[in-house]
Amino acid sequence: MTLAWRHLLRALYLETSTPGTPKTCPSPKAGAFWTSVAKLGLHTKPSMPPCDFTPERYQSLAYDRVLEIHKQHLSPVLTAYFSEPLLLHQGHMEWLFDYEGNRYLDFFSGIVTVSVGHCHPKVNAVAQKQLGRLWHTSAVFFHPPIHEYAEKLSALLPEPLKVIFLLNSGSEANDLAMLMARAHSNNTDIISFRGAYHGCSPYTLGLTNVGFYKMELPSGMGCQSTMCPDVFRGPWGGSHCRDSPVQTIRKCSCASDCCQAKDQYIEQFKDTLSTSVAKSIAGFFAEPIQGVNGVVQYPKGFLKEAFELVRERGGVCIADEVQTGFGRLGSHFWGFQTHGVLPDIVTMAKGIGNGFPMAAVVTTPEIAKSLAKRLLHFNTFGGNPMACAIGSSVLEVIKEENLQENSQEVGTYMLLKFAKLRDEFEIVGDVRGKGLMIGIEMVKDKTSRQPLPREEVNQIHQDCKRMGLLIGRGGTFSQTFRIAPSMCITKPEVDFAVEVFRSALIQHMERQAK
Repeated sequence: MTLAWRHLLRALYLETSTPGTPKTCPSPKAGAFWTSVAKLGLHTKPSMPPCDFTPERYQSLAYDRVLEIHKQHLSPVLTAYFSEPLLLHQGHMEWLFDYEGNRYLDFFSGIVTVSVGHCHPKVNAVAQKQLGRLWHTSAVFFHPPIHEYAEKLSALLPEPLKVIFLLNSGSEANDLAMLMARAHSNNTDIISFRGAYHGCSPYTLGLTNVGFYKMELPSGMGCQSTMCPDVFRGPWGGSHCRDSPVQTIRKCSCASDCCQAKDQYIEQFKDTLSTSVAKSIAGFFAEPIQGVNGVVQYPKGFLKEAFELVRERGGVCIADEVQTGFGRLGSHFWGFQTHGVLPDIVTMAKGIGNGFPMAAVVTTPEIAKSLAKRLLHFNTFGGNPMACAIGSSVLEVIKEENLQENSQEVGTYMLLKFAKLRDEFEIVGDVRGKGLMIGIEMVKDKTSRQPLPREEVNQIHQDCKRMGLLIGRGGTFSQTFRIAPSMCITKPEVDFAVEVFRSALIQHMERQAK
C-alpha cells in the first residue's frame, strides 16, 4: 500500500470514526478480536487509527518460559523497558503486535532504526529474492549488490565524501572513523560532547559520555569530553537558539540572526582545546542532534565554528549520522547539512538497513588512502550481498514514497502538537527536535528544570504503553521521552499519540494530587 493511500485511509477514519470507540484488527481466530490494550480505570482510552494488517497467531514460547530463559541464558544487564517486558511477535509498517495480539503504535522504531516501516513489502521482497540467490561471499570476491549500493549511496553525499567502507553496526563504524582520524592526522586526541553516545565497544566508550556507559576500567584512551551546548539544560540558552519549529521557554535579548549562547559555548570549546588536549589533535566527533542524551540540539552556528577550530589544530571532523541520517530530520537528507557544515568523515547505521545489521563510513579519497597505507582493513560481513540489497531497497523506498518530505511535514506537525502540551503541563519542561526526531523533557517544574523523578517518568511511560503507544527514553537521568517513529507515519497517528501522551500526563497529575 502506498503512503498516499495510507494517508487517505487514515483521513477517512478521522471523518467517520466515533470518538472513544476502540479500534481493533481482525483476529485469525473466528469470532475473536485483537484488542488494542486493556482499559485504564475510568479514563476513556484514545481510539487507535485503523490497521490494514492481520497478524499471524502466536504459537511460540509461553511468556513465563521466555522470562525464565532470559534470566538463565541471556545478558543480566537490564535493558528491557517496563517491569513486565513487552514480548513482541510481529510488525507491520508503524505497528507492532505482542504475543497476546495487542496492537501498538511504534514511536521509537527499534531505537531509531526502522526507517521505512516494519517488514516494508518492497524491502521484504528484495531480501527474499537475494536470500534465494546469494547470502555471503566476503570482500575477497566481488558481487553486484555492493557496487550497486555504493553508487546509490555516494550519489547522496557531497564531494569529496565519496569513498565508502561497509560494516555491521554504528559502534563498528565509529571505531573505524576513530582509526581513520588518527591515521590521517598522525595525532591521538579526539574530542566529543558530554552526553554524546557513539557506541559501546572498548574503543568508542571513550567517545561516549553518558554516565551509565562508563566503566571503572581503562577504555577508549586519548578521548576528551567538552561541554555539550544544551540550550535548555546548560548554563546558556534563549528563545532563538535552535534549528527547530519549537524553541526553549528561556528568554534572551538576542536578535533572531545572532546567538549569545552559541558564543558562550564556543568559548568553552576553546577552553577544552587550550587545556585538555595536545596542540595538534586527531579529530572531533559530533551527532548533529544528540540521540541517547534526549534529542539535544545545539545553538545554530555552533558546529560550523567548532569545525573551523578543530581543523586549525590539524584534526578532522566526524559527523555521527547513525540516528539523524537518511531523511529523518526532514529538511535535509543528512543531519550535518542542517548545520551548514561539511565533515571529513560521516558514520551511519541503524536506518541504513531498516533494522538489518548494516553500517557505513564515508570519507574522502585522501583520508581513505591514509588508512590504507597503515592498515589492511578487512571486515568479514561488511558489505555482504544481503545487506547491500536491502540497503539499496531502503534508499529506493525513501525516494519513491517521499519519506524525507513526510518527515518534514508530519514531524513539524507533531512538534507543534507536543509544544501545546508543554504550555499546558508544568512537568513538560521542553519539547525539541526536528523532523521525526523529537525529545520531551520531563521536569519537576519549569523554573528549576530539575528532572522529574525516574519512578514518575516510568509510570507515565507505562501508561503510554497500556494505551497502545511505544516511545523511548533518554537523558542523563532518563528524564526525556524520545520520539522517533518510522518515516511512514501519518498525521492521524500523530493525533492518537499526542492524545495518549496527554492522557498519561493527566493520570500522572491525578496520582500526584492524591
